[in-house]
Amino acid sequence: MTEPLLRVRDLRTYFVTERGSGTARAVDGVSFELYPGETLGIVGESGSGKTVTSLSVLRLIPEPPGHIRPGSYIEFEGRNLLTLAPAELRAIRGNQIAMVFQEPMTSLNPVFTVGDQIAEAAIIHQGLSRKAARTRAIEMLTLVGMPDPAERVDHYPHQLSGGMRQRVMIAMALVCHPKVLIADEPTTALDVTIQAQILELLERLQRELGMAIMLITHDLGVVAGTADRVVVMYAGQVVETASTPELFARPRHPYTEGLLAAVPRVDTPREQLRAIPGSVPAATEWPAGCRFHPRCPYAWDKCRTSEPPLLDAGAGHQARCWLVTEPARRSAPA
Repeated sequence: MTEPLLRVRDLRTYFVTERGSGTARAVDGVSFELYPGETLGIVGESGSGKTVTSLSVLRLIPEPPGHIRPGSYIEFEGRNLLTLAPAELRAIRGNQIAMVFQEPMTSLNPVFTVGDQIAEAAIIHQGLSRKAARTRAIEMLTLVGMPDPAERVDHYPHQLSGGMRQRVMIAMALVCHPKVLIADEPTTALDVTIQAQILELLERLQRELGMAIMLITHDLGVVAGTADRVVVMYAGQVVETASTPELFARPRHPYTEGLLAAVPRVDTPREQLRAIPGSVPAATEWPAGCRFHPRCPYAWDKCRTSEPPLLDAGAGHQARCWLVTEPARRSAPA
């Protein structure tokens, strides 16, 4: 087995709330690996801790109110990112690990052309002159399939459509040819046709550049078509992890079951669409025992009092659920 490119161990990222109502344990003991050249899907509802996990990897958590707890460990190519000096971290962030943020209009600077914004990383990290960096920016816009790249390079963000802005964000992230790309909901605000184009673009660029992708999404359809492995998050924890075919064929956690059942299908009548009852609890008030038990159709007394660890379900499959050890209870929901 190849060594992981990125290894996250027992990551805990907490926020002290302004009103003193407690500590929000947004990410609470998350572990996973990312291997060279693979796409890892991180899935879950809003509030499950996906984005905070990705921001923690790059140490972009605002401190205060946030802080990454002692004992957390994030290793990239053998170096612990949490102990690096600011200058060492800057040499990695945007250069070897890059990120495509969720909403391009809030991530792009409205007063600079998109060409200047793409060129900036090449100037900072690779020492290119302004002229060479502009040429690189046009090359990157061409690479991401931007129409008329030599003209668009001088446009401002407001002059571009949503799909074009997302392509600019990808061009900015890839200008230094990073080894890891973190894509946080890269298709959320786009229509279905443009979504497909962006996902195909990421897949093609991954093949051409050989990078690993951490794809954060709430859309299991996106994961099914692009990810090699899946990490399912709920209430700040990893609740299930497996290869994509294994997870879709044999979901072992009731939360994953619920997510899969909620995916609309062409042949499903509208009145038969299913939803998981309730919502993700507040990060200041995670339930005792299994954090999913208030919404789980199978929960019994043990689930309400005893928190399950990630249990081995075979075939590289792990699930944080007592049903792994007591599968007979699955046939008789509570």
